[in-house]
Amino acid sequence: MPKDNESVPFPDWSIDAPDDPVPAPFAPDQMVRCDQCLRANPPTRVNCLYCGAVLPHDETTVALQKPALRPLEKWEQGYNNILLPPVANLTDTQLAEASDLLRLRPEDLDRILSYGAPLPLARAATNDEAQLIQRRLGLLGIESRIMPDAEPETDTSGVVKVRALDVDEAGIYAYETPDKPFIQISWSDVTLLIFGRLITKRVELKERKAKRTEDAIVNSSEFVTDETVIDFYTRQQATPYRIAANSFDFSCLGSNKGLLAAENISRLVGLFREHAPQVEYDDTFKSARKVLELVWPSEQQNESSGWRRERPGKYSIGSVMEVNNEMQFSRYSRLRRFLQTVPPGKDPSGEAGENR
Repeated sequence: MPKDNESVPFPDWSIDAPDDPVPAPFAPDQMVRCDQCLRANPPTRVNCLYCGAVLPHDETTVALQKPALRPLEKWEQGYNNILLPPVANLTDTQLAEASDLLRLRPEDLDRILSYGAPLPLARAATNDEAQLIQRRLGLLGIESRIMPDAEPETDTSGVVKVRALDVDEAGIYAYETPDKPFIQISWSDVTLLIFGRLITKRVELKERKAKRTEDAIVNSSEFVTDETVIDFYTRQQATPYRIAANSFDFSCLGSNKGLLAAENISRLVGLFREHAPQVEYDDTFKSARKVLELVWPSEQQNESSGWRRERPGKYSIGSVMEVNNEMQFSRYSRLRRFLQTVPPGKDPSGEAGENR
């Protein structure tokens, strides 16, 4: 180390290669001032970086705006861009531009486009961001529709879980719990029936911590549950009624009740379709699951079971990881209902989707 501190060269903190292009900063006259907090924002933003308000835009800034598409928290209600097939053949340039807009790999976007059914392309935090995506995709020849996570004035708590049914020629009587009165539904009011599977994977690990040696996994276990469910919708209610095979009393099947829940749920579907021939039946969730993971991934939750001292100097820590697709199925169920109730070419806001 030289004694003269002033002669010590500054270290080079850059990790970029010398030839990597450095993005040019925006000029002051290109910045967009927020009308709410009066702070300057890059012209690529849709909402204010500081207060979240919608930024003013003109023809110049609209061309520069890009959706943030940040991951939403569990409690947040987002807006989904739903693909409307068929899609014309895209050039490699158009596919690359669309995948960059949606934050997807080109091969993943191609999987969604080639599936041939309405599927999610993106999930945005605001309606303005979703509309920006819709406009940009429309210029590339990809038609889409915006589906909010929840309809206005709709219960967002989830689904109505049905534990038992009574059935007659007029309709069904659904019971949530033995303490609550039944919900009467006529067969003519049932419009949509969706078949799916809820899969939960739980991995428990026990890891030994050591100071002088590497950490080692001393114990691991994995549990997987697979449960068949059906959602059914009525004309008056946007919230689905859900029947889960492992927590449902199939006594309504009478003499047709079997020993296995899997065969009972199939017979229950047959009962619905027999008494309500107008019902639309959908069982495509299983085949669409892998494609749905690209935009609506299964939820993962990590927990720690704490430290434990096994003997002097030896400690272990436990962790639990759980992955389930219940929210994914709920969104897909909501999507099928949305497509059944919203007229083609129109979004829930009442504006023509093709003209935005």
